[in-house]
Amino acid sequence: MMADEPLVLGIETSCDETGVGVVHGTTLLADAIASSVDTHARFGGVVPEIASRAHLEAMVPTIERALKTAGISAKDLDGIAVTAGPGLAGALLVGVSAAKAYAYALGKPLYGVNHLASHICVDQLEHGRLPEPTMALLVSGGHSSLLLSTDITSDVRPMGATIDDAAGEAFDKIARVLDLGFPGGPVIDRLAREGDPEAIHFPRGLSSAKDPAYDFSFSGLKTAVARWIEAKKAAGEEVPVRDVAASFQEAVVDVLTRKAVRACKDEGVDHLMIGGGVAANSRLRALAQERCERAGIRLRVPRPGLCTDNGAMVAALGSEMVARGRVASDLELSADSSLPVTDPHVPGAHAHGHSHDHDHVHEVSKENLYS
Repeated sequence: MMADEPLVLGIETSCDETGVGVVHGTTLLADAIASSVDTHARFGGVVPEIASRAHLEAMVPTIERALKTAGISAKDLDGIAVTAGPGLAGALLVGVSAAKAYAYALGKPLYGVNHLASHICVDQLEHGRLPEPTMALLVSGGHSSLLLSTDITSDVRPMGATIDDAAGEAFDKIARVLDLGFPGGPVIDRLAREGDPEAIHFPRGLSSAKDPAYDFSFSGLKTAVARWIEAKKAAGEEVPVRDVAASFQEAVVDVLTRKAVRACKDEGVDHLMIGGGVAANSRLRALAQERCERAGIRLRVPRPGLCTDNGAMVAALGSEMVARGRVASDLELSADSSLPVTDPHVPGAHAHGHSHDHDHVHEVSKENLYS
């Protein structure tokens, strides 16, 4: 660990997890999380208003916990990074407002970063620097995307994305049909281990030659599984929950891994990184490993705790922004619920290519504050 590596605090509030991480270069010092998932479980999904309120209550204690765990004081930081988007608008606003307040009070540069790019960058905390280019398959509750990153701080290109339901949404919906509760991912993963993935053949969306090579669609699969379950119930037969879970999960991970490996081959990239909440799925990891080995591709998947939303991933990308001298965001930074992945970060309007511009930004803001 080099002394001159950036020390960055990252704040993540895009959904129902209040995450605060502290990173020194590519070394993780603290990863504090306060989750409101249990509060949402009663409603069978994330309620944005509840999420925003929970972030508000958890923010300061979570930041204090992260700083304490890292054994540092806030004034030691070289920068504050925050998820500026994509995500739930109200939830993002809480994080962005907190980050601006801390950056302003401490006189530190602020970096509004992209949630998806952060999910890719987090792997540096576990497996060292990301090779460039890297192909990334991000699979979470809200999106499934194939992204090609040649520079995680400035160049992330979308290769393919979900055109309807994301993989995570499909897991949640099938879990609901099977009365397994929310969130659906972990419980389906667990039950699938005891089921037969070959028991029922569910459709593989967008897998024919005429379909877009790297796009995903899970709504047809979701409907097919729901209808299959309904038919069983209507016939008065017992639903083989474990086999349904295993067969459904196999249909999802089969498509995800096949398309990801194909994109690597087509682009001549020998590294595949898998991230996002669904990357915690054990079958996805196993099948990806198998297919990557066969294709001569090196697979990188962070440990499950770093796959779900967390502050460490935001701090990791922030640290990279500081290290590469990227222009800081200014205090007019706003949350953007549909921030495109092609913007790994939101540079300030007064950008002159100097990373020490933030001093000037703070002075301007202070003048406005008292005028």
